[in-house]
Parts: sequence; C-alpha cells; structure tokens
Amino acid sequence: MPIRTVFLVDGFNLYHSVVDIARYCSGLNVRWLNISSLCGSYLHLIGKDATTESIYYFSALAYHLHDPDVISRHETYIKCLRETGVKVQLSRFKPKTICCSHGGKITRHEEKETDVAIASKMFEVLFNDECNSVVLITGDTDLAPAVKTARHLFPHKPIRFAFPYRRRNDELAQIASASFKIHKRSYIQHQFPDPFPLSDGTIISKPSGW
Repeated sequence: MPIRTVFLVDGFNLYHSVVDIARYCSGLNVRWLNISSLCGSYLHLIGKDATTESIYYFSALAYHLHDPDVISRHETYIKCLRETGVKVQLSRFKPKTICCSHGGKITRHEEKETDVAIASKMFEVLFNDECNSVVLITGDTDLAPAVKTARHLFPHKPIRFAFPYRRRNDELAQIASASFKIHKRSYIQHQFPDPFPLSDGTIISKPSGW
C-alpha cells in the first residue's frame, strides 16, 4: 500500500536556511531551489512505497520593503514552484510598533498567519484522509503544540520534521514520529534549470545572484 505523503513547507524558515548557506559556505547561492525535486529525494526515508501526494508552500510577499525587485523575484520563483505542482499559500506581513528603552518607537513587520496556515492544513489533510504521512519542512517551534495534538488525534499517521540546513531543533525532534536534516548538498543537487520553461511556453530565467 502506497504511503501517501504530504509535505508542508515553511517558506521563510527554508529561505533563511538558504541564506545561511550563502553566509557560511563562501557565498554559495542555492535560492533557485526546486522544492518538488527536493521533497521527492527524501521519500526513501519515509518508506519504500512512499509517494508524494501534495506539496504545500507557505510564504508571504514582502510589500513592506517597497522594493519591486524583491517582489518580482519572489513571484518569479512562485511561478516555477507552481509549474512543478507545488501548491502555494500566501499570508501577509503585519506592522508592529515597538517601544524602545529611550522612549522612541519603531515599526517592524512580522509575517502573520503562516504558522496557523501550516497547522490548519496539517489537520485538514489528516482529517480528510488525504495522506498516510506528513512531513513538515521547518525548524519553527511554534508548530509544536499543533504537532502534539495531531499525533494524539491521528496516532497511526506519522508526522515527521525535515529540518532545513542549520535549523535542527531537538524539541521538535522529540515530539515527531521521526525527523531528518536537509543537508547542503541536497540544496545544490535540486536546483531548477536555468532557464526554466513553463508549460505555457514562457521561459523563466534565474534572477541575478540566485
């Protein structure tokens, strides 16, 4: 019987992992990451009959940076993800006012709704029996309560963590059915071709510096 597996990808946790690779590995750029191919390469850790049922990518567009190039690059990347069957769910950044010790105030933007969206989708696919197994690609401990509850409600459906580079978390590893690390070499091996042709004939070129 196939092990139908759903991958839930925390886009920003994965992105900051990619940034860390550039920082710690002599400027190595692996942002042109083919997430569908990457997920498929780890199916053997789930079981010999494991298949990819769905891949969900959760992120947000950083409009608050007021940099059209940043948005354009992210949207270009999303087009490539969708072409490979990845289902993209976008949240938003919300401004937050912070009071400083000297009496002043600064405004920062925080990504909102993503953790809730990931947790909600996890319960949805488990409840609707869309899969036999879930893999969360993240090292974010905010998801710990949801995972604990899901494992209690669906004890026969393993929930694994795939920790992005430099994102391993012992707390999450302990509450999961199993976990594994995504190594630097996997990012290197699973890049989109450049250029990348879409099914509608559009040719997508990798953004400069990626």
